[in-house]
Amino acid sequence: MKFAGPAPIIGKKNIAKGIWDMILYCPEMAGEAVPGQFVNIKADGFTLRRPISICGIDRDKGTLRIVFEVRGKGTGAIADACEGQFLDIVAPLGHGFDLLSDKKAVIIGGGIGTPPMVPLAQHYGENAKVICGFRNSTAVILQDDMKDTRAEVLLCTDDGSAGRKGFVTDALDEVLARFSPDIIYACGPMVMLRRIADRAEKEGIRCQISLEERMACGVGACLGCACVTKEDDKTVYKHVCKNGPVFEAKEVVFA
Repeated sequence: MKFAGPAPIIGKKNIAKGIWDMILYCPEMAGEAVPGQFVNIKADGFTLRRPISICGIDRDKGTLRIVFEVRGKGTGAIADACEGQFLDIVAPLGHGFDLLSDKKAVIIGGGIGTPPMVPLAQHYGENAKVICGFRNSTAVILQDDMKDTRAEVLLCTDDGSAGRKGFVTDALDEVLARFSPDIIYACGPMVMLRRIADRAEKEGIRCQISLEERMACGVGACLGCACVTKEDDKTVYKHVCKNGPVFEAKEVVFA
């Protein structure tokens, strides 16, 4: 069930250059949300809403946490909103991650694909290995949140300015050499997701990935975020906002 309405900002901070962390008070939405879903926010002065992944769900406090990067005027307008102001949001939207019980997981976030992985790490805790990848040390976010889950956390940067130098796929090779997960989760750039999906298929490990596409309506009506998938050897177009953003990796046809 999705809800629409104004949600007050009860917490806001800048956690890296151009990246903002907000806490929204929206009890009904928080009560329905699951990891991997997103909120659709109307920015003042803009017709189309901006989709932002959910980084935290606190049903007891009735809050949702969002962490997003300013990528244009729309997200810039959202970032300009102050604590105490209200955001016009629709949530929760989309198909989230499947959460397994008493299983082991590898959780991978690339860049701004890291925020939706925090609730997954909280769910699996010590049964998870978390791999986070960023361009450099100035782009690193949410590492304390990941470590607080008690999961083992591996940090990678392209230039080696924080953590280990290299890509998340290099770290994944290392983890799989000593750890046998029941599932792999990933969110980040498409080239990263393709490599992770290929490795998971090779190892026979279930893999779920969260895709990013430009969205307009957020509910599958405008057909603007279609992606190519396969079912029974047939090509099927699905919508990232409605059928995703989380898909089984084996379903996705990478361009």
